[in-house]
Amino acid sequence: MALGGALALAGLPASAAAAAPPSGGRTTLRRGSPERAGLLPGPLQQLVSDAERFLAPSPKHPWYAGAVLLAGRGGTVALHRPIGSAVRYSAYDEKTDTGVEFPAEQRIAMAEDTVFDLASVSKLFTSILAVQQIERGALELEGKVTAYLPEFGGAGKQDITVRQLLTHTSGFRSWIPLYKEPTREGKLRLLWNEAPTSAPGTKYLYSDLNLISLQLVLEEITGRTLEALLHDEITAPLGMHRTRFNPPASWKPKIAATEDARLPWSGLERGLVWGEVHDENAFGFGGVAGHAGVFSDAWDLAILARTLLNGGAYGRRRILEPESVELMFTDFNTAFPGDEHGLGFELYQHWYMGAMATPRTAGHTGFTGTSLVLDPSTDSFLVVLGNSVHPVRGWRSGSAPRFAAANNLARAVAVRPAHDRTAWFSGMAVAGTATLTLPALRLPKDCPRLRCSLWWDTEPGSDRLFLEASADEGAPWQPVPFTTVRTEREDNAHEPEPHPDGSATGWSGRVWHRLTADLTAWGGTDVTLRWRYTTDTLYVGRGAYVDALRVDNGRRTVFDESRPRDAARIEAVGWTASED
Repeated sequence: MALGGALALAGLPASAAAAAPPSGGRTTLRRGSPERAGLLPGPLQQLVSDAERFLAPSPKHPWYAGAVLLAGRGGTVALHRPIGSAVRYSAYDEKTDTGVEFPAEQRIAMAEDTVFDLASVSKLFTSILAVQQIERGALELEGKVTAYLPEFGGAGKQDITVRQLLTHTSGFRSWIPLYKEPTREGKLRLLWNEAPTSAPGTKYLYSDLNLISLQLVLEEITGRTLEALLHDEITAPLGMHRTRFNPPASWKPKIAATEDARLPWSGLERGLVWGEVHDENAFGFGGVAGHAGVFSDAWDLAILARTLLNGGAYGRRRILEPESVELMFTDFNTAFPGDEHGLGFELYQHWYMGAMATPRTAGHTGFTGTSLVLDPSTDSFLVVLGNSVHPVRGWRSGSAPRFAAANNLARAVAVRPAHDRTAWFSGMAVAGTATLTLPALRLPKDCPRLRCSLWWDTEPGSDRLFLEASADEGAPWQPVPFTTVRTEREDNAHEPEPHPDGSATGWSGRVWHRLTADLTAWGGTDVTLRWRYTTDTLYVGRGAYVDALRVDNGRRTVFDESRPRDAARIEAVGWTASED
């Protein structure tokens, strides 16, 4: 079956051909309570509290002067909160490393409808426009860029494809100062003469040049500017009235200021950038570029998120078919683990998606402090818009506010116990070790087994859940191999998954699994069993849950968590009995 006559599913990664299109019908957004969204209110309150901490030194300077936070699930926006200032500083004093503040009466507080320079989040709009053209048959995903732009093929770029532009596997270096050329022709000449740093398709390297090139392709095949395409194909149909290139002067009081742009930290001497694009190359292109330049607010980005989670439709308007949306949630970079990428969208990136990250969680960040995350597995979405280069880019480092917000939204999606009212929850602390220890048990000699229900979602490889046994007090803990089977299907058709090293890590589908561990090696002896959950110092997943612990041999029960006297003997360090 072909997509728009341009792409055969046989050419897609296997996961794309097998996956179902995103669901959600034509849901539109409404404001509502966390409960209406199917979210827990406590973590959403914590999301705001954590975000406000980054208004203070973190560690030396504020991460942003202000931000707008928006979180939702399904058709309900359960959180839409402005914090801090949209405009606070008039300049940056490099001698004292301080911001020069506007007088109090001239500062502007952040508001729900504050408009932000999205920086690289703009790449998503360019990518959507490209996928639309693929769907319509005007653009071939595996087609060479030179089929549309013959001049592009210079300096060894003749084999670069449209897909490689969209997945950052073209070989382009990350950036070149196109803005230094005063004319558009000069900028294009630099691009035509730019040589790949690696053979196309052999490495992942994130590059603005990919989306600038894609802009030129789109303008060539449609005969329209990128600005017109954005309006006609995305923002007007979806009613995104606060999203555009080059906002008019009348918008300026509602726009978050960015940087005091001066040499040497900026490439251009511009002073306070406010109401104009921050990115130097986008500025050099007159504010309209494939990699940066779009301005928007949180609600408009939520509409975009809802549209994609709906499978390309919002209300009565459709901008993409579900099969086309699927291309954005499908990893085309399976050859480059850790750099998962759909068409335009980054996938499975814990460094800013936090515990929302799954193999199909899609999103993007922007240098100015912006981010958008969509999680199809929970039908949830998160917008964090901060002005983190205000007053200067050097004050901001890392992505802590983004993944803190994502962790809290992920925690707001409840995991219901598999059996009784509560299940043991490992928590989501970084750089931690949590243990859940059963009392010492005398095991039967014949066929002793541990059985329980298990749920886990961790940062792959870095965070891990272990099942361990110790035969004597003070003796070393040994791994206990186990097997898990997914339980969400009534026909029990899932194949058992062995865990020979006695551990689990990564993505398990966010469903409960039945666990069985053969304890024959300790039969006839006293043994202590424990779960140990460890996390590194960086990022975390949603954590682990254990429920309905039971040790027996099919005839005699040695331990059963459902018996109050047994449950009372469990020693939990870092684990908690949780209803959600």
